[in-house]
Amino acid sequence: MDDLIKGEIDAEIIEDDESSIYLSIADMMSSLLMFFALLFITVLLQLAQKDVPKRVVIGNVVGQMKSNNINVKVNPETGDVSIQESILFAKGSTELKPEGKAFLHSFIPVYSGVIFSKPEFEKEISRVVIEGHTSSDGDDKTNLQLSLLRSASVYKYIFYDMNFPTKAPLSQKILAAGRGEIESDKKRDNPGDRKVVFRFQFRSDELKKDITKTSF
Repeated sequence: MDDLIKGEIDAEIIEDDESSIYLSIADMMSSLLMFFALLFITVLLQLAQKDVPKRVVIGNVVGQMKSNNINVKVNPETGDVSIQESILFAKGSTELKPEGKAFLHSFIPVYSGVIFSKPEFEKEISRVVIEGHTSSDGDDKTNLQLSLLRSASVYKYIFYDMNFPTKAPLSQKILAAGRGEIESDKKRDNPGDRKVVFRFQFRSDELKKDITKTSF
């Protein structure tokens, strides 16, 4: 009889121990979930804060283009400024048209002026890339060469034939690149794909990648 009672007591003790273990595990899992939720929220807040200078810069670019009646397309998310081929070049040519030169004379001082209008803008923009783009019409290698030569023509004209207040600091941030037909519509020859794009590289985007890497 005593053995039976002892066995029942031992069984109850084991059940209590197991329940305690399960509760401890559940508490630990809840704590871990809470920790990762807080970590996720913290990262989101950090990323949102990093986006603020970028959006202010883009907003200023959009505003200045409109107020100066400069005919370009500005991507409100990235700040990319697209200039159609017809404004700068004749089809298939790498030589700037007179109208293209006149356009750059009105566009560049305003565009560069935004970048260097405030120290925080200048700090936020780590690089400006002049990208040449083509449609999918024609040979890949020819299109790549055409796009590179066009971006180089724009670069040379800005820094060899133009004078504007922020020319020297802009020269430290800018480079020319050819993208060819990489971003073009492969199903048809779309004239809208033939363009020159002024693309910002933002410091906050670089920091955002670093935050993401170190947080997860």
